Amino acid sequence: MLRLPPIDVISPKTVAEAVKLLAQDGARVIAGGTDILPNLKHHLDSPKLLVDITQVQDFPSTEKFHGAMCIASNATLTEIATNSEVLEFSPALAKAASVVASPSIRNGATIGGNIHLDTRCRYVNQTEFWRSAIGGCLKSEGDVCHVVKGGKNCVAAMSSDCVPVLVALDATIILESVRGERRVPIREYYNNDGTHHINKESDELMTAVHVPIKDNQTQRYVKWTVRKNIDFPLVSLALVFDHDGSQRVTSATIVASVLNAKPKMLKGTDKLIGLAIGSEALGEAVSALIGKQCKPLGNVPYDAAYRRRVLPVYGKRGVTSLATSE
Repeated sequence: MLRLPPIDVISPKTVAEAVKLLAQDGARVIAGGTDILPNLKHHLDSPKLLVDITQVQDFPSTEKFHGAMCIASNATLTEIATNSEVLEFSPALAKAASVVASPSIRNGATIGGNIHLDTRCRYVNQTEFWRSAIGGCLKSEGDVCHVVKGGKNCVAAMSSDCVPVLVALDATIILESVRGERRVPIREYYNNDGTHHINKESDELMTAVHVPIKDNQTQRYVKWTVRKNIDFPLVSLALVFDHDGSQRVTSATIVASVLNAKPKMLKGTDKLIGLAIGSEALGEAVSALIGKQCKPLGNVPYDAAYRRRVLPVYGKRGVTSLATSE
C-alpha cells in the first residue's frame, strides 16, 4: 500500500487567508487532491504544508458576465459539465470536463486542479522503487531523459482535458497573492519544460478563469484513450471555428495536446477560411494540418507512431461530427 508522508494541512476560510499561507516556503494548494495526492504517495512531491481551499467561501461565482464566462477555480468538473451556461456558451469545455476520469473523480476534481495538472510521463509516474531501477529521470531523482535520449529538457506531457479547450478559447487565468491580482492569458501560462511547465509563482492562487463568449462559433473537443473516460488522454484536440451566417469558416483555432508539456496551437489555419462547417473538405484540411504538425513522443503509454496516426483521424471525425448534433 502506498502511504502519504506526514504533512501539515490548514483549511483557510477566505482567499486572503489562503494566499498568506501560500506565501510560506514549501506551501502547496490542495482542493480535490486527485493529482497531488498520488504524487505525494509516489514521493514525486514533498511540500511542507498543504493549503486546503475547499472551505474558502469568497471565490468568484461561476456565471456569465460582460461577454465572458467567469468560472470559479473551485468549481468541480461535474459542476462545469452540467452548468447550463457553460453548456450554452462553452460547450467544448463542458464536454472536456465531462470526459475526465470517472464520475467519482469528477465530483471532487476542480477546474483549478485540471488547469494545474502536473505533466505525466511513463518513466516518472511510477513507484519510487520502479524509478530507482532506471536511475530516475530529469523530472524525478535522475539527470537523464529516457524519452529523448540525451535530451536536456523534460518532455513529460500535458494530459489535462480542459486546458487545450481553454487555450483554443483564449481564456484568461485570474491569480491572487499577497501582492494583489494578476491576469495571465492562458496561452502564455505554459512552457515546454516538463518539470516546471506553468508560469505561476508558488505563492499565487488561481481564483477563476474567464472564458470569452462569441456568437457564431462552433466548438468541439475530442480525445482518444484505450479505456474511454477512465484513462488520461493519449491524444486530444480542441477545435474552435468562427463562422458567418452561411456556416462558412471565418477563423479557426486548433489546439493539440498530450504531445509535450504545453498544448500546441496549429499554424496555417487561415487555409480553412471559407470552408463549410462540418464538411468533408474541412475535415480533410484539418486532418492534413494535424498530420504535418503533430508528432507525439514516447512519453505516455501506447506507441507514439500509432498516436501520430490517430490524431488526424480524430481531427477529421471531430470536424465532420459538427454537421450533426451530438
